[in-house]
Amino acid sequence: MEEPLIDAVRSALASAINNQAPPVPEFTEPEAQQRYQRWLARNGERIKRQKTEWQVRQEFLQTLWYESSRAGLEPALVLGLVQVESNFRKFAISSAGARGYMQVMPFWTRVLGDGDASRLFHMQTNLRFGCVILRHYLDREKGDLFMALGRYNGSRGKPAYPDAVLSAKKRWD
Repeated sequence: MEEPLIDAVRSALASAINNQAPPVPEFTEPEAQQRYQRWLARNGERIKRQKTEWQVRQEFLQTLWYESSRAGLEPALVLGLVQVESNFRKFAISSAGARGYMQVMPFWTRVLGDGDASRLFHMQTNLRFGCVILRHYLDREKGDLFMALGRYNGSRGKPAYPDAVLSAKKRWD
């Protein structure tokens, strides 16, 4: 469901969407790089069935890690959300018209981007939009993940969707 946004929020979200930083992880500490490498290897094995080619898995996970970290979200949460929303299908389309991995509604491209909804099938674009939107809802709900997930899905206050995402998140923790 499209929600009206005040101009300051729309500008901040659009800026977050348009920042074209590449999803290449950079680490200041060797321990952080080692944790990331372990995370990448572990989760690469976990999504092997959905993404059979190692390079595709690596690119997807690297981008998901980058975009979730950039938005201040746990990668496990975003993996759980992607699992519930699209089961890792890049070209998924819902009955409501939501698109891609994170099932982003096309109206967001008009509100925050250039209006080209077909870009939601581009991996980094979809993950960036989804992460920025979820971060916005988390901020709006003052950190209440249950309510933010309900907003993300358009089912605010109903437990089925947040419970499904939080259950899937446990698998990725």
